[in-house]
Amino acid sequence: MSSPSSQLATLRRMSIYEPFHQISMWGDTFHGDASPNTGSSTIVQVDTRLDNQTEYLSHNSVEPSRSDQEANKPSEKTQRRLAQNREAARKSRLRKKAYVQQLESSRLKLAQLEQELDRARRQGIYTGSTSDGSHFGLSGNINPGITAFEMEYSHWVEEQNRQIYELRNALQKHITDIELRILVENGLNHYNNLFRMKADAAKADVLSLISGMWRTSTERFFQWIGGFRPSELLNILMPQLEPLTEQQLIDVCNLRQSSQQAEDALQQGIDKLQQSLVQIITEDQSSSEIYQSQMVAAAEKLEALESFVNQADHLRQQTMQQMYRVLTTRQAARALLALGEYFHRLRALSSLWAAQHLESA
Repeated sequence: MSSPSSQLATLRRMSIYEPFHQISMWGDTFHGDASPNTGSSTIVQVDTRLDNQTEYLSHNSVEPSRSDQEANKPSEKTQRRLAQNREAARKSRLRKKAYVQQLESSRLKLAQLEQELDRARRQGIYTGSTSDGSHFGLSGNINPGITAFEMEYSHWVEEQNRQIYELRNALQKHITDIELRILVENGLNHYNNLFRMKADAAKADVLSLISGMWRTSTERFFQWIGGFRPSELLNILMPQLEPLTEQQLIDVCNLRQSSQQAEDALQQGIDKLQQSLVQIITEDQSSSEIYQSQMVAAAEKLEALESFVNQADHLRQQTMQQMYRVLTTRQAARALLALGEYFHRLRALSSLWAAQHLESA
């Protein structure tokens, strides 16, 4: 895989690099007065922060200072609440461990599936599952990277549904902010896992990833460069977060404007890439040698799609992190719940649509 510098050099040769200098301004536009401890252009890695904060919260909650211990012994109610917090943190770590083990189990199942497909292919009974062969190379083999991603994504959706259920119950029971913060950071970490999975899949076959066949038909209808538009996400969440303070409203509006500017820059790059591909494909093809060289050049240009997907996911991740800094813990929990339910309803709509047309057929 080429380095980021060589990718940018490729984009310059393709005349689609110009918009990317605008994207470097995201950090400045995102950076505002949302939080005094917000970095200018870095993303807080929730994977690390989750573990650190979980340990920090449980440790500091359980370990008051010596002077406090001597002056005031915690009441029975306080001790019971602290024990509940420790238990919530312990369960969170167990869920994370179980999720990792589930992914490892999926990889073993994938290896078994590949063996079965290879055996069926040798017997001449495997014809493929897609009409355009999007998962197949010239030899007709399934791209194992995309197959692994699709399996991981199905488990990701199952875990997201479980988290939605847990968040809904937590908000109804009015649990403490400490316990709720753990659930919120678990949710953010879950989306970061998706972005990591997509980056690996983009390296394997970015065209299969960007076509969105791993999503339902309704989700693909709203898809933009391999995922959702951050600005549209903010439009969906805003009504669920009211009432917002005046400062929160200003911060969210600034975030939405910055997201739209970055989306426009990425879209300009995609449009230029499409134009350059059309120009190459429609050039003179008077000989087989020229035709072959043109197809090779077009394929090389398509490699730039990986950069676009990674940039788009970076924007999505940045938007979610900035929203987390702007909102209170309970608002962030409501935002994650609303986002999860939105994608759940899109998938339900796809199932309903497919069932109706299956009956009519």
